[in-house]
Amino acid sequence: MAKNENTASVLAFEKKLVPSDGYMYGTQWHNRDQTTPLKLKEKSVRGTISNRLKPAIQKDPAKLNNEVEKANLQTVDACALEPEQDTLKLHFTLKILGGIHQPSACNNALFKQSYSTAAKAYKEREGFRELARRYALNIANARFLWRNRVGSENIEVQVKALNKNAEQSWQFDASQFSTRHFDADDSQVNNLASRIAKALASDDDFLMLDISCYAQVGKAQDVYPSEELVLDKGKGNKSKILYAVDDVAALHSQKIGNALRTIDTWYPEFDDPESSAGPIAIEPYGAVTNLGKAYRTPKDKQDFYSFFDHWARGGELERIEDEHYVMATLVRGGVFGESDK
Repeated sequence: MAKNENTASVLAFEKKLVPSDGYMYGTQWHNRDQTTPLKLKEKSVRGTISNRLKPAIQKDPAKLNNEVEKANLQTVDACALEPEQDTLKLHFTLKILGGIHQPSACNNALFKQSYSTAAKAYKEREGFRELARRYALNIANARFLWRNRVGSENIEVQVKALNKNAEQSWQFDASQFSTRHFDADDSQVNNLASRIAKALASDDDFLMLDISCYAQVGKAQDVYPSEELVLDKGKGNKSKILYAVDDVAALHSQKIGNALRTIDTWYPEFDDPESSAGPIAIEPYGAVTNLGKAYRTPKDKQDFYSFFDHWARGGELERIEDEHYVMATLVRGGVFGESDK
């Protein structure tokens, strides 16, 4: 088969939203000057057998009694506020980079030129305003708290721009912003979004944000750091291992990044109440792993590659939302090379 002269078999983009790990501290809502790092605590618990049993055991009362009386012993990591503390503080930094019109690796000059032309046209026409507004809203609504957001009486997000000679600060009441849509029109959010958009649209500039979030979850309540993926379970006796950095409980930077890029409301099933997952993270196939579903399939030509291969070679997409999705995937970063056969 003839080689396609406008194909990049080596093609990669560096991510443009770069969060740090999120460090967790305990404090009091009305006295936040004093914070203490939250440490993991090991628990050994005696649980009950609650998994689905084989039919033969389910139908035999004697066998069932024999099975459930067995002790389900577990050693797990846990994390909680101190008895006098009622507030979780999560702190992380976020760097936003420009230069998206240049791939970090591309082995085809013709493709690189056509892609760069398309990216610059988007930048000049849209200025990353819609993407930046959605990223700013995900900061303001504290989506990055994940499970820690649920059941919090108050949530406050404090954001500072640390760039030299361009310092600025914002403060948000997260309860005022929905995590289900991006319709909010708020002057503070719009102002933060303009700084993010300016950085994304730049050739080589950046924006450094310092983000502190306070969630009033209740005295001595459990909080939820990231859980580690244990590939070799034979080397330890814990059934749950939580993430910590230098003995400070933490959220993975990948988990924070996933929350920030949860802006995809453009996939086909979003408006279907029976099958919609709400906003989903920007992914090439719209993958939502906890639901075991890909919302953007090549069969329906709604995936990133179907759009990108046409758009990057000078073609036009039917909807501006599809361009937003393509550019958001490039902001996410990744390796997108195509076979030249």
